[in-house]
Amino acid sequence: MTGSPANGPDRAPSPNGSAPESANSAGQASFAALREQLHEAATAFADGPGALEGILLGMVDDVDRAVREPLEIFPVCHHSPASALAMARRLREKQPKVVYLELCEDMAPLLDELRNCRLPVAVQAFASDVDGFPAEWAPLSVVAPITEASAEYQAIAYALDTPGVELVLVDRSSDHVFQWDSRHGERAPQEPPAPADGVPEPEAALHGEAVGVEIGDLRPRFAELEEHLLRHGKVRHWSEWWHQYVEVPLGDSGHDAYRQVMFLVGSLFRRLAPGDGDRVRVDEDRERYMWTRIREHLAAGGAAPEDCLYVCGAFHAASRVEEFGVAGSGPFTISPRSATTWQHGLIPSSHAAIEAQFGLAPGSVSIAATQWAKNLKRTRVQPYRLAGQDGAKKPRATKKAAPAVAAPPPEAAEDRLSGFLRRPPVLDTLDEAELLGWSVDIVRAARRSGYLASTADAIAVFETSILLAGMRDRAKPTPYDFQDAAVTCIEKDAVPGRRDVRRLVEIMMGGDRIGRVGYDALPPLARDVHDRLAPLELKLQQRGVQRALLDMNSRPELGACSDVLWMLRRLMPHGAARPIMGERKLGERSIQESWDLALGTHQRALIELGYEGVSIEQVLEQRLRRDAYGPRATTAGVLAAVEDATLYLGSRRLADELGVRALEVLAAERTVDGAPEVLRRVRGLLAYYRTAEPVLPPWVESFVKAGYAHYCTLLPTAFTDEDATVGQVAAMLGFLFSMESLALSLGCDRAQLELAVAQSRPTDPERTALLWAAQVQLGALSRAELRERCGELLANPMVVPAYPRYLSGFVHALVPVPGLADVVVEAVSNAFGRLPDPVLLPWLPSLITTLRAGAADLAPVLIREAGRIFPARLPALDAWVPPWREAPEADAPGGGVRAAGGGCRGAALLFAHPGTLDAVAQLLGCDGAWADSDEGPAGPAGAVLTSRHPDSAIAWESLLTGA
Repeated sequence: MTGSPANGPDRAPSPNGSAPESANSAGQASFAALREQLHEAATAFADGPGALEGILLGMVDDVDRAVREPLEIFPVCHHSPASALAMARRLREKQPKVVYLELCEDMAPLLDELRNCRLPVAVQAFASDVDGFPAEWAPLSVVAPITEASAEYQAIAYALDTPGVELVLVDRSSDHVFQWDSRHGERAPQEPPAPADGVPEPEAALHGEAVGVEIGDLRPRFAELEEHLLRHGKVRHWSEWWHQYVEVPLGDSGHDAYRQVMFLVGSLFRRLAPGDGDRVRVDEDRERYMWTRIREHLAAGGAAPEDCLYVCGAFHAASRVEEFGVAGSGPFTISPRSATTWQHGLIPSSHAAIEAQFGLAPGSVSIAATQWAKNLKRTRVQPYRLAGQDGAKKPRATKKAAPAVAAPPPEAAEDRLSGFLRRPPVLDTLDEAELLGWSVDIVRAARRSGYLASTADAIAVFETSILLAGMRDRAKPTPYDFQDAAVTCIEKDAVPGRRDVRRLVEIMMGGDRIGRVGYDALPPLARDVHDRLAPLELKLQQRGVQRALLDMNSRPELGACSDVLWMLRRLMPHGAARPIMGERKLGERSIQESWDLALGTHQRALIELGYEGVSIEQVLEQRLRRDAYGPRATTAGVLAAVEDATLYLGSRRLADELGVRALEVLAAERTVDGAPEVLRRVRGLLAYYRTAEPVLPPWVESFVKAGYAHYCTLLPTAFTDEDATVGQVAAMLGFLFSMESLALSLGCDRAQLELAVAQSRPTDPERTALLWAAQVQLGALSRAELRERCGELLANPMVVPAYPRYLSGFVHALVPVPGLADVVVEAVSNAFGRLPDPVLLPWLPSLITTLRAGAADLAPVLIREAGRIFPARLPALDAWVPPWREAPEADAPGGGVRAAGGGCRGAALLFAHPGTLDAVAQLLGCDGAWADSDEGPAGPAGAVLTSRHPDSAIAWESLLTGA
């Protein structure tokens, strides 16, 4: 793009396609003095004319060309108070009839809704279902933030509130943003740069991962130039340099000087842009797009170029494409949009979000807002604000369009650059009152944040600010100097609060203002949510957390609010609606609930829900269907969707449809990864339908039958599959054993399960223990044999190191066979009782870590079983004998128990009072007579438990007989 010593400067073509040398003599004469000065400077600094002269004179050509354009071009820098001030002045002077604005053309219908918002907000284009773009890009989002201290907002407010003025957006559409992005390979997600301290603020994420539309972006892309400017300007970052050397001087300049300086700066950065071909191509295509739209509108509407104003970034104002100007001749074909359906709306923005998305220095946008207020107060310029906007004055009763002021002919443009560049910087006198107020305010803010700041710190900040400004050749400390001084004097080793001193200065200077979208500008879904939550009597649009108390017992109408809140909890990010008291489970509903609501803080998420439907019920149903029918749908995920459809929507139709889908997904799965979740979901749904429905839904019966056959088929492979965990195999067995009775009643064959268990051949200890538990449940292995195997494991020194893994398998076996809890407690107790300390202590950590990693949720079952078996009092532990070590006493021949007196009495209480058993037998329809105790069988007879523990029976006898 730039010239070379051999070929000379790369001169830009004129609007009609000819070379700049063919320009009229008036245009050449306007900047003749400036050209001569730059020629002399190039000769002096570069030791002879060459590439430097080509760049400098090319910049003058760009300025001359833009100034002579019949359609007035107004170059701006986004969020620049100087640009906003110059725009407000020019609009009141010229009163243009048409305003062309560099903004996505499909966002035009939303601009009138800005009057219902509190700035800053962002105009957003959103697409969740993409058609024509890669699916992994979804959702697509484009945002264009708007602040009050921006020239774009001044143009919008003027055009919308002035009768007879037309506002035309001419930049590429949101669809073309991604169309052009896809030309050069896969698009990588844009990660906003982190703040200087490395800790992102929550407000910096208000735009999410949206692509930002750069309106009036002015930042040099030539790294060496930026480094040179920062070093010689004695500043730390680009925003500070712009504020010091461009923003402040342009605040008091005239219209012509402002335009020419901005043209010059834009041309400088354009000619020194690096060789990023993709970025340059996109920029030039945007310029071709905008000038094509402008010429189309001029041809269709018949407006004169002299009555129009074109507002664009200074980088694009110094364009050199053939399509430049109303007389541009270069052909440019605009491609059609894709089939993607775009939704448009307004979302809240913040200064931190704008800085994070566009790579600005933290606090720069807040400082710009403060500078904007100071400029208005100093110059007394009346800015434009949309009527009805928060903080705006009421419009006058009658408002007529002012007559347009004829613009001077293009040839009459005078050279303002020479005087501006020669003029020495205006040394602004120190405003001690302002600086003193800053120092007192920052100390007060630091105290509120936990810093031990005092009046001495305020004095130190005041003096250090002046010292830093002097070291940087400034007569007056800038906000950046004050920020450095505050950090130096107040910052300590640790930050006691949530914010450091640098952040406190940024908030104090302009505040990280966070916008808010008004009720009337919200999508229908968001308005419906606010209307349905109105009985809570809370200000839901305010930021921060609010507590909502719902007593459905005394106010039944709050039940509808509870339903909305539970759906919002399911759909919105964490923290938007957080229950403090109360829960929602299948078959259970709380009569009292307490919620922490932050819908105002998460307004962007609520607005984006409105892009997906007109009610939260519709959005939830769409998401459930998307999860169930997506390419990555799993059986557990579909069952979760069934549960949510029943829990939040109460829709039996949707639940049955998703249940059939779960059956289809289960039949297609070839792994057991989701078996634990499937078991948990199916158990919950079965328990709900058995209590809430007269019969089970058909899909549940089909699912149980299919699941029984499915897991029986996969069971032998899962026992030997290294990718399957013990918990997953245990969940499969849990499904088979817990659903066995229902599956057998529906026609399944138990022999299939027995065959699957018989074919299983595990090799690792955990799965071996799990298989033993399954054999006990099926009757293929007795409890006595299982205890013998555990004893053999403890007796084998080669197996003792692996014993914790066997225990882990037994603990997992409690899922399919919960009745083995006593055996597991016995196995653990035997290990502690039989193994010596040199053997026990080395694998004790392994036992703890194994149980914690693989069976932490089953540990309470073991603890309860141990509490039932072990004595409750410590003194009784010495004489306590474990039940598995007790030897049964020899039974008496008559089957009775031996009383304290020595005689065999049998079940004396039953024979003494047979009336109770006779009544029970008659109720059950049993006929029979009592047998004589003396004619009993030869083996043990009577109540064996009473023979083992006669104390209870003797105590009852003495109590009843009074002996």
